[in-house]
Amino acid sequence: MKANIRTILLTASIVMVAVASSLAQRVITGTVYQNGEPASGITVEAHRGGEMMTSFDGKYKIEADEKTKWLKFTSLATGDTKKLDIDEKSGNQFDYDYNTGKLVTGDVEEEEVDEGEVVLKTLQELMRDQDRDFMNELSLYTEFYKQDDFNSAIPHWKKVYNKYPKSTENVYIQGIKMYESLIENAETPEERSENIDQLMKIYDKRIKYFEEKGKNLGRKAASWLKYKVGPDSNLEGEEMKKALKQGYEWINESIEIQGEETELPVLVLLMQTTKSLFKFGDLPKETVVKNYDTSMKILNSIIESGDDEERISNAGEVKPYVEEIFGTSGAADCEALISIFEPQYKENKEDVDFVKNMLRRLGRADCEESKLFSEATEQLYNLEPSAEAAFNMARRFVQREEDQKAKDYYEQAIEQETDDELLAKYYYEYGYFVFAKESALQEARSYARKALELDSDYCEALILVGDIYVAASRNFGEDEFEKGTVFWLAVDYFERARRAGEDCAADAVQKASTYRKYFPNKEEGFFRGLQEGQNYTVEGWINESTKIRF
Repeated sequence: MKANIRTILLTASIVMVAVASSLAQRVITGTVYQNGEPASGITVEAHRGGEMMTSFDGKYKIEADEKTKWLKFTSLATGDTKKLDIDEKSGNQFDYDYNTGKLVTGDVEEEEVDEGEVVLKTLQELMRDQDRDFMNELSLYTEFYKQDDFNSAIPHWKKVYNKYPKSTENVYIQGIKMYESLIENAETPEERSENIDQLMKIYDKRIKYFEEKGKNLGRKAASWLKYKVGPDSNLEGEEMKKALKQGYEWINESIEIQGEETELPVLVLLMQTTKSLFKFGDLPKETVVKNYDTSMKILNSIIESGDDEERISNAGEVKPYVEEIFGTSGAADCEALISIFEPQYKENKEDVDFVKNMLRRLGRADCEESKLFSEATEQLYNLEPSAEAAFNMARRFVQREEDQKAKDYYEQAIEQETDDELLAKYYYEYGYFVFAKESALQEARSYARKALELDSDYCEALILVGDIYVAASRNFGEDEFEKGTVFWLAVDYFERARRAGEDCAADAVQKASTYRKYFPNKEEGFFRGLQEGQNYTVEGWINESTKIRF
C-alpha cells in the first residue's frame, strides 16, 4: 500500500511539474515568406526555446519561454541568418518576410503603417466625422479607377487601404480588380509574382475586416490558381505542385465553411486541383473519390432545393464538368465508381435519369462486367425501353457472349436513336462487335463509316477502319505488293485518329509506327512504274485512294 501511495504521489508531482513547466512556456507559431510565397527550408530558432525547419507551407511552431527575446531565421540554401527582436512584442504569432526582415501582420508589413494611424471606422462614421484625409484619398483613387487609370489610382487607394481598412468593402473589390490588371500586364516574372502576392494580401485583409471567410477563401484560391498555375505561369515540377497544394488547401477550407453555399466555380476548382495532384502522386484515389462525392452532394442538394432558379440552372450546367473531370482523372475505375454508385442506386433505382447517368459513367470506365451494371441495365430497360436502354442491354449480352441477343439490341438501339452523338457511338460499337465477333470486314467498315458521317473526328471509329484494313491485308490482292498497299490506307486512318484527339493519340501513334514497316519497298514500286507521293487507288471492295509511300 505504501509503495502504491508513493507511486501515486510521484506521478502527481511529475504531472504538476509538467503543468507548471507548460504554463511558464510560450508556443510561438507563424509563417515564413520568401519572394511573396511561403518559404520552405528555413530553420526557425527561439531564444531560450526550440527550433524547427519549415516545410512547403512555410509554417513553424516552436516552444519558447516567457523571457524569449528573439527569433532567428536561417536559410538552408544560403546559410544566411536573420534575427527578429520580439522582446517587446505581444502575442505568440509572428509571420515573417525573410527578404525584408520585417514582420507581416495579417497582410500589411509592420513598418508600412503606424498602428496609431489605422482608423477602424466605417464609411458612414468617416463621412459623419467629415474626415477630410479619407474623403480626399477616396475621391482621388475612385476618379482614377473609373477611368481605368490604375497606376494613378493605386497610390491613393493604398492610403485608404492601409489607414482605413474597415471603411468600405469596395476598397477590396476594386483593389482586386486593379491588381489583377497589374498581374496581367506585368513585364517581368518578378513583377508578376509581387503583384500576385499583393493580391493574396488583399483577400486576407478583406476577410479580416469584412469576414465571409469561406466565400473569400474560395475566390482567393480561384485567383491564385488562375495566375500562379494558369496558362501564363512559368512554374514547373515541384514549384507547380507546391502552388497547387496551396490553392487546394484554401478550396477545402472554403467548402468546409460554406457547405451548400459554396460558389459553383469553387467546386470545379476542387476537382481540377484534385485531379492534378492525383496525377502528381500527391493524393490517393480515395481522396479523389471523396472530393467528387462532396461536390456531387452539394450540386444535387442545390438542384433539389427549388429555392433559386438561376443557381439551380447553373448547378445543372456545372455538374457535367465535375463528372467529366472525375471521369478523366484516372481514379474513376470500376472499384471507385461502384463504391460511389452502389448505395445511390438502391435509393434511386426508379429514377430514369439517375440510372442513365450511372450506366454512362460505368460504361466509360469499362465496368460492363459488374453486377451493378447488369442489374441497372435491365432496370433501365424495364423503366424505359429506349434506344439507350437497348444499347446497354446489347452490351450486357456481349459480356454474356449471347451474340444474337446482343445484335438484336444493337439494331434496336440504332433504329430508335435520334441523337447524332449517341447514334455515332452505337454505329461504332456495333461495327466493332461484328468485326471482333464475326470478322465481317465490309459490314464492320460500313458501320464505322456511318459513325464517321455523323462525327468525322470520331477517333475510335477511325482506328477501327484502320484495324479492319490491317485484317483485310491478309487476304487482299494477288501478291505481296498489293497486300502492302492496304497498309497505306490503314496508316492514313491511324494518322487521322492521332490528329482527332488525345483520347486515341497514343494508340494511334503506336499502330501507325507498327504498320509503316509493312509498306511496299521502293524497288518493287520502281519496277511497277510508281513514284512516291503519287495518288493510288486500292481497288476491290476497299476501293479507296491514298498516297504512295515506300
